[in-house]
Amino acid sequence: MHDHNVFAGAFVDRSGEKRKDADWLDGAFRDEETRFIPVWGDHCLVGGDPLELIMLKRHQIEHFLDEHNQIFLGVFRGNAAIAVAIDAEGFPPYTELGEFQNLRYLGAVLPADEANLAAHARGLVLWHGSQQFCGVCGSSARPETGGNSRRCLNPDCGREIFPRVDPAIIVLVTHNDQCLLGRQQSWPEGRYSTIAGYVETGESLEDAVRREVFEETNVRVAGVRYHSSQPWPFPSSLMLGFVADANPDIVQEIRLNDGELEDAQFFSRKELQSGFPKLPSRISIARRLVDSWLNNDFDNSHKP
Repeated sequence: MHDHNVFAGAFVDRSGEKRKDADWLDGAFRDEETRFIPVWGDHCLVGGDPLELIMLKRHQIEHFLDEHNQIFLGVFRGNAAIAVAIDAEGFPPYTELGEFQNLRYLGAVLPADEANLAAHARGLVLWHGSQQFCGVCGSSARPETGGNSRRCLNPDCGREIFPRVDPAIIVLVTHNDQCLLGRQQSWPEGRYSTIAGYVETGESLEDAVRREVFEETNVRVAGVRYHSSQPWPFPSSLMLGFVADANPDIVQEIRLNDGELEDAQFFSRKELQSGFPKLPSRISIARRLVDSWLNNDFDNSHKP
């Protein structure tokens, strides 16, 4: 198993020092060796067998380029990598090369480095689409630093706007050789997953774990231990994975305190291996947490 989750991994040299070097960026945008990653709406272009991410040369994508839709991602496999936003109205382009697919599917089939690059490209394209105006004064904003930030055009404001991610905890709670899983009503029938929720203002990650588990299931936890993290680009979360124990000094009675879950139960390994409940998607950190527990893979690196 990789030491990183799907969509994670330092495969792109983000070259932050290049973002403010206008001459270098101009050269990269024009270089025929630069690789351009088209994002049509929120889909990425793939082709071949096995599938791979299609990265275009400048002459192949030049008719889609303008000064505002190119985003410098970094250096990937020795070449500058540029995301290009393409309006999804009308028919998709490049049908002779492949097809545009959604990222949830691509996370399961692309090589790890290409899945990482696709998530990076798609995430910044969608962020730019949602940040056309300054959140302080309401004026228009334009891309800066190679598309890695935006600047308010109001000279009396001039606020620089940066992409944000939403931190969320996700935790596998264990108790007497069982693990705690819950399900939301909107999920496919029979699917259960680990407990998760957004971190609140002024809250540590460990406190968020304790609060979310109690709010959703009434279970009190102890021994909160970090496991791993995953950028979850649906649309822009950072999932922070933990393992915790149900507090052995308290009688644990499941109650759905905040009504977010339809059901929550403790399941044994035998039950999970029987095919019910259905487990979360294999591209998710939730599935990695469950699989690690099933395989007894939690080791000392995940303990305090």
